Amino acid sequence: MRALVSIFAALLIVISVYQLSFTYFVNSHESAMEAKAKTQVARLYPQSAAQKYPGNKEVQASYQDTLDQAFNARRKKLLDSSKDTKITPWGTTYQKAKESELLLGLDLQGGISVTMDVALDGLIKGLANNSHDAQMLQALNLATQKKQTRSGNLIDLFAESYKEINPSGKLAPLFSNSGRNKLTFDASDASVISYLHDQATAAMKQTYLILENRINQFGVASPNINLDDAKGIITVELAGATDPERVRKYLQSSANLQFWEVYNLGEVAQSIQSADKALQNYLNGVKVDTTAKTDSAKKDTSTTAVNANPLLHAIQFIQPQQDPKTGQPHYSAELGVVRLRDTGLVNSYLSNPIVKNNFPQDLKFLWGKQMTDEDGKPLDVFDLYAIRTVPGTEKAKIEGSIIENANQDFNPTTGEVVVEMSMNKQASKAWADMTTKNVGKPIAIVLDNIVYSAPNVSEPITGGNSQITMGRGRGSNQQSITEAQDLANILKSGKLDAPARIVSETVVGPTLGKAAVHGGMMAFGISFLVIFMLMLVYYNTGGWVANCALILNLLFTIGVLSALHATLTAPGIAGLVLTVGMAVDTNVIIFERIKEELTRGKSYPVAVKDGYRRSLAPVLDAHVTTLLTALILFYFGLGPVLGFATTQILGILLSLFCGILVSRLITDFYTNKNRHFNYFSAISRRIFTHKAFKFIEYRRVAYGISVVVLILGVSSFFHGFKEGVEFSGGRSYIVNFHKPINQEDVRAALKKTLTGTEPEIKTYGSQEQLDITTDYKVKELGPIADSTVLATTFQGLKPFLPDGVTYSEFITTKYLQGNVKVEPSISEELKSGAVKATIFALVVIFLYIFIRFRDWRYSLGTIIALLHDVFVTLAVFSFLKDAVPFTLEIDQHFIAAVLTVIGYSMNDTVIVFDRIREDSKLMKGASNGEIINKAVNDTLSRTIMTSLTVFLTILILFLVGGEVTRGFAFAMLIGVITGTYSSIFVAAPFLVDFAKRRPLGQAQEAVKPAAKSNKVTA
Repeated sequence: MRALVSIFAALLIVISVYQLSFTYFVNSHESAMEAKAKTQVARLYPQSAAQKYPGNKEVQASYQDTLDQAFNARRKKLLDSSKDTKITPWGTTYQKAKESELLLGLDLQGGISVTMDVALDGLIKGLANNSHDAQMLQALNLATQKKQTRSGNLIDLFAESYKEINPSGKLAPLFSNSGRNKLTFDASDASVISYLHDQATAAMKQTYLILENRINQFGVASPNINLDDAKGIITVELAGATDPERVRKYLQSSANLQFWEVYNLGEVAQSIQSADKALQNYLNGVKVDTTAKTDSAKKDTSTTAVNANPLLHAIQFIQPQQDPKTGQPHYSAELGVVRLRDTGLVNSYLSNPIVKNNFPQDLKFLWGKQMTDEDGKPLDVFDLYAIRTVPGTEKAKIEGSIIENANQDFNPTTGEVVVEMSMNKQASKAWADMTTKNVGKPIAIVLDNIVYSAPNVSEPITGGNSQITMGRGRGSNQQSITEAQDLANILKSGKLDAPARIVSETVVGPTLGKAAVHGGMMAFGISFLVIFMLMLVYYNTGGWVANCALILNLLFTIGVLSALHATLTAPGIAGLVLTVGMAVDTNVIIFERIKEELTRGKSYPVAVKDGYRRSLAPVLDAHVTTLLTALILFYFGLGPVLGFATTQILGILLSLFCGILVSRLITDFYTNKNRHFNYFSAISRRIFTHKAFKFIEYRRVAYGISVVVLILGVSSFFHGFKEGVEFSGGRSYIVNFHKPINQEDVRAALKKTLTGTEPEIKTYGSQEQLDITTDYKVKELGPIADSTVLATTFQGLKPFLPDGVTYSEFITTKYLQGNVKVEPSISEELKSGAVKATIFALVVIFLYIFIRFRDWRYSLGTIIALLHDVFVTLAVFSFLKDAVPFTLEIDQHFIAAVLTVIGYSMNDTVIVFDRIREDSKLMKGASNGEIINKAVNDTLSRTIMTSLTVFLTILILFLVGGEVTRGFAFAMLIGVITGTYSSIFVAAPFLVDFAKRRPLGQAQEAVKPAAKSNKVTA
């Protein structure tokens, strides 16, 4: 056995060191390339910003941006050119070593993480025989609304909604089609729902595969994509991605390419005038007949200053230019342009029946791409187009999966960046007919309802070739080139039958990532040193055994993470810090038992042997309960919380191996040479010796405290909590103002711009950096809504930013350090998952304790203690949410903390229970109170020591670990204190009052009658 443990430990050491060596060599190579890049840039720009432009801070800042861009470009070029360079002694290239290094999550290096909801509403419409059936569309809309506030998949919600709208209606007539599927006209609703589920699963897998193909071409080092069939969501993590807008476009494109005929301003000028007047009357409260067409404008011909010409004010219509040859007016393809902040208003106007009824029935409004300047920076304006649909439908003349090939190129005449496309045979013929009929007129080329370009047709186009114009010049606009390459890849990857829409998004700038790494590593290093010294101070030379186990535990945990290509996140570092505190827990249990055996007069070899043997059961129980909650967190968690759960699971398993087997191996190796570790120190001899505290006698007081806790816990639900954006839905922006800012001034300014909302403002690390959360336009979906909210927020923040900062500069990581967006639908899913995880954890622990101790009283005592701990944490987060100088939010990190607290509290409680069970067999005839008092006193030293080690590590994480994990650390601090209290004063004393009729040692077994004796008594 010892030989096997030695071999396995040696293998783990070799594997861990080998895996981590790649990280070392990669960092060394990248540092060398950075130094080389700095040297080369310094030759090109010998003067610093301050030297070149003394006294002019604005010009200095601009010049420094130039230097930074030059450095980043040079560094990237050097790294790209050295991919095949061998950087390890055994000949591994930089590219291969980079693939094997320890991966850092996006919260540590910056990047973007998104949760995408596979949109099945379009799929359901496509599968229906009549996609314009009024009841079907009503049911689909109702199901979509339900999904915003309820968990569940869209198909089941659709079936439920259809029954509500049409109780006697059958689904089969909507979807049966002998030529396309096996559904008959009289098929049952269950068969139809099963068919829709099968089609949805296939569509989701197709969407997943296409998105996987797209992100593999995106160019980040370690892309990660996962599909959850049950929830219908796809999660994508792109650590190191630096262009969030590009990622959004790349992932959300369904590749639905369409070619439309266009209405120009001259053709709809009269309709615009009529619609404008009708809207003006409507906004002023004048009664209007919505069924009328242009007559609506005649209802009231008076002119009023209130709401005058609303359409003409919101949309800047592009007036025609006179053709110098013919003298005729020349109309552009665009109707007009709209400012970004007005797009929501214009959408509401154009969707109003009062306005729609004044335009031709085959007219449909579409937005163009966000306009950019010559440098490719986004402007706050959008083009508005009026396209012509096929009569009686909303379809284009050419649409669908029509592209056989696409690639980025340049227009040989103008030098503009274009995407060249070749169509299939069927589309080629339709394209030739369409261009023949529209010579001299524009045709809008639309992708996913966004107009990319609308060129004039100069002559019929045969052969099926066409192009989309993207930018202004060869090499002068790298952003247009990149965008064209992305678009070509999207078109080649194919159309998505079930497109995915971003419902949750987290963007982390590199500055925040560096701060998270710095804080996490500081917390980790300080925690390690504190626990290392504490073991030596309290356990004398025996502390070296615990410290060796601690070092190996951490080495193995990080090495296995690297070998599994797992991603280390900020919560993952928090998990490592917690592992430091809990890794010595096994040794503390064992050492305390060895000390007991030595105190009883046993020799060192016997005491060590008995100490390890008798500690095995409580050690396993304590770690299994903590492992169960970690597994539950891993199953229900999303995003960075998964990193914490993964680290915790590995730490627990390796803690058992190092604490039991490796520690015993080290101890035996030392004692075989007739030497022994000393487990007593001057401090440990004086603390908790001859303990005889009467805990049971004070249980009534503890019950009273628990009742107060219960009342406060229940009251917290009425008092309310501060929900994080993950659970409340909305958008959150972390903004660096580069100077101290007054929160109240910012709040007052944003209330004026973000109308109808109460934005939440809090500091994030310093007074110069604020975290701004708002639910402004939270129910409006799509990229335009996101851009509108961000632009409106910028308008409110503009007075607090340095003079001259433009919107384009604001959205860079210099000011916008990071942002989070969560739609209400996914926030409900997260809340539902959190509740399920907590309840499931309590049920699993109840069952484990019942199976392990075979006595329901132990299980009930455990659950009451755990509920006590949860209620205390909830009460603190509710009643102190506005009283502390840091954020107390209910989010995924809080749920992770609660589940960890449950596991940790169980760790304490089960140790006490194990000792009660052991003592109940030894103390025959003693009362339950005496047994429990002795058990609590015997384990008190261990309880205090393990609580102290965990408390110290979490306290250090709270103080220096950074903003990302501060709320988690605070919840854990509360949990450690309450968990220790509940184990001693709630769980154990509870057994006294519920074991009056049956001694604890008899468990669930019935009292058997005495066996008949064969002896004959006189």
